[in-house]
Amino acid sequence: MTLVWPSRECLPSYVEALQRGWSADNLRGHAAAQEELRRIAADPKAFLASRIDRDARGGDVVLPDGSRAPRIPGYFRWMWDGEFCGTINFRWQPGTEALPPYCLGHIGYAVVPWKQRRGHATRALGAILKDARAEGLRYVELTTVVENVASQHVIERNGGVRVEEFTALPSLGGRRHYRYRIALIDAR
Repeated sequence: MTLVWPSRECLPSYVEALQRGWSADNLRGHAAAQEELRRIAADPKAFLASRIDRDARGGDVVLPDGSRAPRIPGYFRWMWDGEFCGTINFRWQPGTEALPPYCLGHIGYAVVPWKQRRGHATRALGAILKDARAEGLRYVELTTVVENVASQHVIERNGGVRVEEFTALPSLGGRRHYRYRIALIDAR
């Protein structure tokens, strides 16, 4: 499995995953998948361009409850093993590790169900950490719902240390989460 940039060549496999019912959005699921399929059908080139937004020019982010929040810089990479396996995204605010309260972590990932339990998420997270270092971040934070033991193992295998348990904002589902931190530079 490698990480690839979203591309026209890989798009049909991504569309197939959405049509099979997969969505990277763990709160809005099917509705989010349908929105993406409509966006792709309307303008595939614009959809692909929206996956890489290092300057946060894409307009507000729509939160799971329908409210809007300012976009921060970020991008998606696709997990690829000859076909689409999942996504990993990285977002940050330049010059700081801090994130706005509506952004639960620097990195999020999702693997299609038919490719899970193969180590794809663990390898993808390890690879994207290099990108976070290149942005000058000292650490990244990731969150997972308390029940998602598989995701906790992915984070821990990449050096993640649990730093707190908290309840997400109601606009983000209001569920109990663990926050993890992965150090990107050696403590000296």
